[in-house]
Amino acid sequence: MKYKVSIDVSMVYELLGSFMIYATRKWTDNLDIGKQLITEMDERLPQPVRVQFSRARSWPLADYDVLYALIMLRGEHLEIPDFLNWIETSAVEELHDLLQPHLPSLSRDETSRIRENYTPLMKLWHEHYFSEVEPDLYQLLEDDAEEKRMLLPKMDDENLIEYASSGVILDDVPQENVVLFPGTHFRPINTYCFYENVLLLQYPIDIPEEEEDEPPVVLLRMTEALADPKRLRLLRYIADEPKAVSEMASELGQPYEELMHHLMILRAAGLLRSHLKSENNERFSLRPDGAAELQMFLETYIRLS
Repeated sequence: MKYKVSIDVSMVYELLGSFMIYATRKWTDNLDIGKQLITEMDERLPQPVRVQFSRARSWPLADYDVLYALIMLRGEHLEIPDFLNWIETSAVEELHDLLQPHLPSLSRDETSRIRENYTPLMKLWHEHYFSEVEPDLYQLLEDDAEEKRMLLPKMDDENLIEYASSGVILDDVPQENVVLFPGTHFRPINTYCFYENVLLLQYPIDIPEEEEDEPPVVLLRMTEALADPKRLRLLRYIADEPKAVSEMASELGQPYEELMHHLMILRAAGLLRSHLKSENNERFSLRPDGAAELQMFLETYIRLS
């Protein structure tokens, strides 16, 4: 099915992404920021605030689909305080009616619970953390989104998505609209929200290096990914056709979790394509551009060209 691609950008997405990492404490092994954010904020946050955040750890991950949808549907509520105030003061029925076309199974009670539970915590997160980093990230995100908007009429949709995401391929997804938005806290991985007729896809962008003499993070990711013989053999194995992790585990006789760990490292390095068909239907294949990019980044850093 043909889909329409659009580019969105908002600091509210970034607020929620950073909040999600801290509140859920998941995926940290695969993020550049690692456990650094959690350790730092555990030390900085007052004890009563930490207790409030700890409750969110047991809340459903599906709640974040609702919150991301609200950001996507924010309309004129562009700034973080205005957005949070809008959620807090709007009638539950109004928010539910706005969300229902995208999340048909969402109940009014769930909408109310999510609004009541998360709005105070996101305000605290903005106060104690995000307001400090927001000025450094704003222009970076805006500039990247503008670059992608300029590419919209110049590239076909499939190639633009793969370029922005460093390897995401959409295989006949039923959604007719794809919304891309840049983020930094989840780098180097992509995040997705599958709605009724919209796929919301966060693509990571790197923060510029402070020291010119230091190897760029993207080059370090690649060299780390290729340093393990198991991952090199895995690249060779999937070079011919896309494969699901369950298929690899069966054919290779390796544990699912171990394979997923290696695949995430290769994917983060831009060496794999991720073929998405639905929320729980993902396959991986070799990304040919990855090898060319490795050579380019290496030659640029060591100044061969």
